[in-house]
Amino acid sequence: MTLTSSEMIPLGSALPNFSLPNPAGNLYSSDAFHDKPALIVFLCNHCPFVKHIAAAFAEFAREYKEAGLAIVAINSNDFENYPADSPERMQEEIAARGYVFPYLVDESQEVARAFGAACTPDFFLFDREHKLVYRGQFDSSRPGNNEPVNGSDLRAAVDAVLAGEKPSDDQVPSVGCNIKWK
Repeated sequence: MTLTSSEMIPLGSALPNFSLPNPAGNLYSSDAFHDKPALIVFLCNHCPFVKHIAAAFAEFAREYKEAGLAIVAINSNDFENYPADSPERMQEEIAARGYVFPYLVDESQEVARAFGAACTPDFFLFDREHKLVYRGQFDSSRPGNNEPVNGSDLRAAVDAVLAGEKPSDDQVPSVGCNIKWK
């Protein structure tokens, strides 16, 4: 496991367009949420940092999807060398966690590169105009640090966006496993 931090790309960056399949092969496009704020999250199945927040993130997603936030997760890991991240295992993860958002396969890794994604989990929140307003951690919890997993940092940013406000510029990078590049 290589500990990696978010790249913290510039706030105000435009949402990269993408079209990716889910594990069943159905395509999902960024065009699907053209009028909504959107949270794009780079996840995988095997990372201990993702596993640490997965249940709380699944609950967060259920809550904020109801509030009008578009949420998409993308797995960009090289699943040939990391079979735990294969599309078949992603389907198992969706069912086990009760994910209510599209969990997409970025086999070429082009979408991860377009976003500047570096780790799992890596969060990118875009406002209604699809300008980046938050890139950072879910919260300060990490495996073994005994901090509560509550999504406080991301919740504050999403609450601001849903209220038509700008999130604080004081943002802490997400930390996790590096994306497994080919």
